[in-house]
Amino acid sequence: MKILTTQIIYFLRQRPSRMNIFNLLRFVAVLALLITTYSVLFHVIMEREGRSYSWVTGFYWTMTTMSTLGFGDITFESDLGRAFSILVIISGVLFLLILFPFTFIEFFYAPWLRAQAEARTPTELPKGTRGHIILTHFDAVVRALIKRLQQFEHPYVLLVSDMAQAIELYGQGYRVVIGDLDNPETYQRLRADNARLIATTADDRVNTNVAFTVREVSDAVPIIATANSPTAVDILKLAGCNQVLQVAEMLGQALARRTLGGKTMAQVIGQIDDIQVAEALVAGTPLVGKTLAQAGLREQVGVNVLGVWERGQFIVSEPDTLIHEDTVLMVAGSQAQVRRYNERFHRPQDVDGSVLIIGGGRVGRGRARWPRGVAYRVIERSAEQLVDPTSDVLGGAADIDVLQKAGIETSSGIIVTTHDDDTNIYLTIYCRRLRPEVQIISRAVRERNVATLHRAGANFVMSYASLGATAIVNLLHRTDILMVAEGLDIFRQAVPAALAGRSVAEAAVRRQTGCTVIGVCSNGAMQVNPDPHQPLPGGAELVLIGTPTAAQRFQKLYGI
Repeated sequence: MKILTTQIIYFLRQRPSRMNIFNLLRFVAVLALLITTYSVLFHVIMEREGRSYSWVTGFYWTMTTMSTLGFGDITFESDLGRAFSILVIISGVLFLLILFPFTFIEFFYAPWLRAQAEARTPTELPKGTRGHIILTHFDAVVRALIKRLQQFEHPYVLLVSDMAQAIELYGQGYRVVIGDLDNPETYQRLRADNARLIATTADDRVNTNVAFTVREVSDAVPIIATANSPTAVDILKLAGCNQVLQVAEMLGQALARRTLGGKTMAQVIGQIDDIQVAEALVAGTPLVGKTLAQAGLREQVGVNVLGVWERGQFIVSEPDTLIHEDTVLMVAGSQAQVRRYNERFHRPQDVDGSVLIIGGGRVGRGRARWPRGVAYRVIERSAEQLVDPTSDVLGGAADIDVLQKAGIETSSGIIVTTHDDDTNIYLTIYCRRLRPEVQIISRAVRERNVATLHRAGANFVMSYASLGATAIVNLLHRTDILMVAEGLDIFRQAVPAALAGRSVAEAAVRRQTGCTVIGVCSNGAMQVNPDPHQPLPGGAELVLIGTPTAAQRFQKLYGI
């Protein structure tokens, strides 16, 4: 009853709701006047026919006739009466069966349902709320970020200014608060001064307004913003942002690091302290046809094989994992260990063709600027986006003539960088048909399209959303989480009490959790690829690699 009363009060407080009720009552009054008029005319005509009925009977006849339910117990005998009956039936169909239901739904039922939904959507957080993360824009990055916040059990709130979107997101299970982004009172109701972080991922102008408005409420709360334009970075910092992320630039550079260029030498794709993570083609090396146990890479050069890529799918390494001609190894080790791998397995006959970049936007330019010593050519449909008109190719990548002009037959790798997943899938399928053996790297805007791009033929896929979410989580934790592949992270974790004094082999960490220990940091010294039979010291820090699910399993298993 209390909830119903609250909803009624909320409903009546709104001027549109009061106007709707007024319009509905006005229609009901017109309908009541019409019914009364017909009842009076019923008596007049019956008197002309020499019959008399009570007033209740008059209203009874009018209602049954207008609703077309007439039972036939009371009928007129004169033509005038029958003509009157026809008029009552027609007006009844129009008013009772058509206009009344429409008016009731339009002016009462639908607004009432909206008012109920709006009343359930919060406008503020409870007093005393602290340590929460405030998100001010719902997009692909925030969708991925919310999953990670839930994984780490961090409380969050999503600020939405549009009521319809707020109701929709609230119905989907998100923790939503309705409010204006440019109103300081909104952030006061969100307890921004007690928040752990505020992240805004809208366009540059909106992000600037949000940061400047938040600073009216709190000077201490950290603010992270994304920037679409390099020129907006300084402005966002002037507005009060502590960190500004250029996710498109980061994505371009991250995917450039994945370009193997046909080389069998291990290419470093990420590093945490002294631990390097690298990938290497094995085609043409003595490793082809052997299992990982037979290859003995740890014994020969010291690197730890974390897993293998087979047709775009990452497979966690097992001793009996077979190395094929098109296998790509993912290894971890120190700089010296990776160098020893290259000295032993690098082949001078590697392909030196240029890398073909499809799309010269922000992501494509970020990839092209990565200083790898690998030649590249860019295909771009817009002349304004061309950086080097002398070497870049103007045209659509779906045109075979454009691809041939760009040198697709001799390219050592292809990077698909458009900002539309449908286009990326389309071009990946086409390029895979033209070059079945070439390495294809693709960008994904949404996480749900990563698997589709793999099926289309991409060897590696990284999503804009995942990279942006991972970067924000890194800043939130003030630590390093290295996303080496879509859904595969390297992260730090203190040695749990349940593992202290036990070895990795004894605890069967990989089998129990799916995480692989690739480093142990103790007393400021990093031990890369530690002996699995060596007891783990208490107070040390582990460096592990695994999926977010595996990381969560590790934390739950060891009570972290």
